[in-house]
Amino acid sequence: MVSARRLLGRLAYGARYNRVPWGQRVYVRPGERTLREAQWRWRLRRSPVLSLEEYQANVPLGEIEEFLSCTLCGETSQQPLFQPTGGGKWRYRVVRCPSCGFLYRNPNVRPERLGDLYATGYSKFLTGKYAANRQRRYNLTMQAFSPILDHGEGRRLLDFGCGAGLFLELAEQRGFDACGVDLSPDSVAQANERLTKARAFHGAPHDVPEIAAGGFDVITLWSVLAHLPRPLDDFTMFRELLAPGGVLLILTVNARSLLLKAYGSEWSGFTKNHLMFYSSETLPRLLRRTGFAGVGYVPSYGDTIEAGTTRLPDSLRERLRRTVEATDGGNMMRAMAFADDEAIIRWGDRLDIDRLRDASVSKPPLDLTGSAGL
Repeated sequence: MVSARRLLGRLAYGARYNRVPWGQRVYVRPGERTLREAQWRWRLRRSPVLSLEEYQANVPLGEIEEFLSCTLCGETSQQPLFQPTGGGKWRYRVVRCPSCGFLYRNPNVRPERLGDLYATGYSKFLTGKYAANRQRRYNLTMQAFSPILDHGEGRRLLDFGCGAGLFLELAEQRGFDACGVDLSPDSVAQANERLTKARAFHGAPHDVPEIAAGGFDVITLWSVLAHLPRPLDDFTMFRELLAPGGVLLILTVNARSLLLKAYGSEWSGFTKNHLMFYSSETLPRLLRRTGFAGVGYVPSYGDTIEAGTTRLPDSLRERLRRTVEATDGGNMMRAMAFADDEAIIRWGDRLDIDRLRDASVSKPPLDLTGSAGL
């Protein structure tokens, strides 16, 4: 059965775009960008803003969950926007901070229960269909930020949330002195079977003496940021683990994605274990509060576009690129955070760097949790 949305698209555009992959259509169909941006503005206007007390009164709280105020700015008001679901197996609510625009799951998962999401079966997901083109994505991102990750000789690298070691394997090949940590014990076991020189550890960085000592030239977060329930704590730790001149690479789903504005609760970025959703508008606030000196971005056009394997004709491929660049609306966000001015001078000459105020601050203010105290 054809959905009303698809039927409307066929009536509006005819058959010309039927063969365009669904994830690329909103970027190439004439007028689509304008329509989706207007749709987003309308969603924000008609969605009520509630006090935290009003919100709590009407939302059930799960066993491993807690209510939050905005982690980034402390705002307690909530603007409910989405209710993603996963085939009846899971459901959660996503709210927007009316002060800074941050999108986050609320209720959220309590940090001490985060391991529950990865205790069993997660490595099967990481090494199944999900992993089919994972290393291609890593290579494309490293190329996009060239030369920062081109050569690893004499440089230490930490892959935070290393999963089954797919990136650590590439880091080995590029000469990095690499290690990783992950909350999934079976993923760590698979990673260590895969690796030759690098090593993966189960747990948190402070649990592993050789990691807790710091001195890393590079830290990578590959599709990890959306999984962190206490990002201020984590990013303060990352800043402390980085050596002078160090960089932090971030790949995460993009909360400014045109696909999010088009598909709402059905957006592919709303997955079972995702907790918070960042954009180039909200990420600098997190980095600024945790002591980073600057951040630069590279647009994400999609793996098949960048690898040259898309079915799109040249004219539509170029239209997609222009749309992504004009809206910052790619489905993924790729960012490079710089620990200090030394890092910016050494690595930032090919990027448009957003220099962050208060970059000398090494620790965020008190009350990091954003918890509603429940």
